[in-house]
Amino acid sequence: MTSTDTGLDGSPYQQYLYAYPHKTSYRALRPRPLLADVWRAEAREALFLYVHLPFCEMRCGFCNLFTRAHAPQEQVTAYLRQLRRQAEQVTDALGDVGYARAAFGGGTPTYLTADELTELFDIATTTMGARLPGVPLSVETSPATATPDRLAVLAAHGTTRVSIGVQSFLDVEARAAGRPQRREEVEAALGAIRDAAVPVLNIDLIYGIDGQTARTWRASLDAALAWRPEELYLYPLYVRPLTGLGRRAHARADWDAQRLDLYRQAVQILGAAGYRQESMRQFRRADAPTPDGPDYCCQDDGMVGLGCGARSYTTALHHSFDYAVGVSQVRAVLDDYLARPADDFRYAEFGYRLDDTEQRRRWLLKSLLRAEGVDAAAYRARFGSRPTDDFPQLGRLVERGWATDGGLRLTAAGLARSDAIGPWLTSAEVRAAMTGYVPR
Repeated sequence: MTSTDTGLDGSPYQQYLYAYPHKTSYRALRPRPLLADVWRAEAREALFLYVHLPFCEMRCGFCNLFTRAHAPQEQVTAYLRQLRRQAEQVTDALGDVGYARAAFGGGTPTYLTADELTELFDIATTTMGARLPGVPLSVETSPATATPDRLAVLAAHGTTRVSIGVQSFLDVEARAAGRPQRREEVEAALGAIRDAAVPVLNIDLIYGIDGQTARTWRASLDAALAWRPEELYLYPLYVRPLTGLGRRAHARADWDAQRLDLYRQAVQILGAAGYRQESMRQFRRADAPTPDGPDYCCQDDGMVGLGCGARSYTTALHHSFDYAVGVSQVRAVLDDYLARPADDFRYAEFGYRLDDTEQRRRWLLKSLLRAEGVDAAAYRARFGSRPTDDFPQLGRLVERGWATDGGLRLTAAGLARSDAIGPWLTSAEVRAAMTGYVPR
């Protein structure tokens, strides 16, 4: 099993591989398989429920997620109504299931009013059968929508983690990233989250913004640390097609070096502050509580996606609805979702079929890009072979000093290059499908 090319000598910032295969490799499934058939042979006692709300109060300049800004109220109302219809069909197709984790993302779930959030929880619990409270639940929010009334609904339903996209505590940098906001609004939102007593607060920050320096990056890190968040996610800035920043010229000869320097600075500062690095992006406070809940393994257990923009994962098929980034195309996909008859939700629409080789590659990638690395015994129990035999190219990471344990655990230098190592290990088939995708 080999990758398509070295890819290790180029930019360390090639692609964030938060899922494999990447969504741009998905294609229309013809004929459309019935969800009941897709899930029939799957273990369903420990699934992840993901609900997607494709609405935001603004469209950030770096964002390529499936979301619409300033949606009219009637569309939000229609979306929740359609979401329940989809939930009914999905529940009927899956039969008896158990959810071990849940997340509401987007978009911005707290774009919904408090009453609408209550309806969303009813869909997740009454219709889908998720135990909320009862299993760990993460909800994304924004400075403008993290209001006490909304947070009260989240807390009442057992939300264990709230993630807020701050990006920068400096107003000028936030504007440079295409996210106009005021520091006062950010601090008020963080105070409201702490008042709601949600166990885990995560703060997202971005480095590599135009005009950002080591001094201003330190200022944002210090401002975040003042809130003692249980988690911090640090994202290198990417400029992607069809986004606000993507329409600007944004190429600097020293950009890779700058982002690497700011990343290393953050690793040092957060380590000294008592944070344990879990991946290139995730840092967790060493004394932070771990929410109780059923066991869940992201390498092995499936995910059920609900809503336009959500993805579902089974062993051999990852599937979703159509994907778009451009404003007009997002609205067209949303309109199609809202116009669907209920019976249409009985089928998988777009996806990628994973053969045995791709299943092994996904398992490897979901482990290797984490600080703890690959559990060779668990891999062998699942696939009957050793990961180093299936992926001998891992030895090249050891030669570079980017991995240890035969290539199964990244070093600090390797973690810093996760966004190059992930694409390097992507299969030729997935890479070809991604290359053939036309951004819309």
